[in-house]
Amino acid sequence: MCGPFKGCQGILRLLEIIFSALTLIIVIFRGRMVSPWGVWCEFVWVFCIAVPVVVTVMEARMWHILLAAFLPDWAGLTCGLTTLCAGMITSATIIFAAIFVCLTCISSILCFITSLAATVFFLIDAVMQKKKFPSGYLCGLRGSLRTAEAFLACIILTAATDHFVNAEWFYRPFGMICSIIAFAVCLLLTVVVIVLNLLKLLQCLVPFGLSLMELVVNIIAVLLYLLAVILWAVFGYRRYNYNPYTCKKCSFADINTVVIGASVNLILYIVDLVLSFKSR
Repeated sequence: MCGPFKGCQGILRLLEIIFSALTLIIVIFRGRMVSPWGVWCEFVWVFCIAVPVVVTVMEARMWHILLAAFLPDWAGLTCGLTTLCAGMITSATIIFAAIFVCLTCISSILCFITSLAATVFFLIDAVMQKKKFPSGYLCGLRGSLRTAEAFLACIILTAATDHFVNAEWFYRPFGMICSIIAFAVCLLLTVVVIVLNLLKLLQCLVPFGLSLMELVVNIIAVLLYLLAVILWAVFGYRRYNYNPYTCKKCSFADINTVVIGASVNLILYIVDLVLSFKSR
């Protein structure tokens, strides 16, 4: 194959772009999705188009060499981003199939098939890049933990938003709002830490050192997630029993998703905190 899509990896990236774009096009013609879960799926497909396109253009134009001072390990970055795309599009495919696909919905079935194909190609690409053992931050244990924390936070916030969208407007428990704020703050802090680890030149902006900053962020995240899980469970399940929604099954699923996702993320932050103590 000619152009930038040479070799096995180039062909995989081309297939990732094609099937992610096909999925997004089918969804656009299918009709606007106002559900938070639908918005998440659309965001994932756009992200999974943008990443291989940007990486391919950067490598074809050799621009990634110019960024060596900012991004010292390009192979590690591309491997980490591909792995992230694989996880994100896997979640989008499963969520779309669970919520939007039915036996009579032809467009939704086609969307699921193309998204599933893109998922397979991203997973193959991620495994092939992992076999090269890149040494970048996103491919290491700490970087993988941070990426998983940010990814899970997005799922948690999507479920929490969907829970509120399906709820009666007059019932907004302060405890559940505090939980959402806690999840959002932790997501923001995690993204900042990832960016600082990737862009070495920005680390000079942290006067007390990045390792100490990560330790503080992990302590804050553990405390906030512990509080958020308790508040969401107490107010969420009480709210479900006290004031059922139009769709009881949907509401209960959203509550469970937030509780389980937040509990898993709490464990990840605790592991990250232990690693932060060990690294000091």
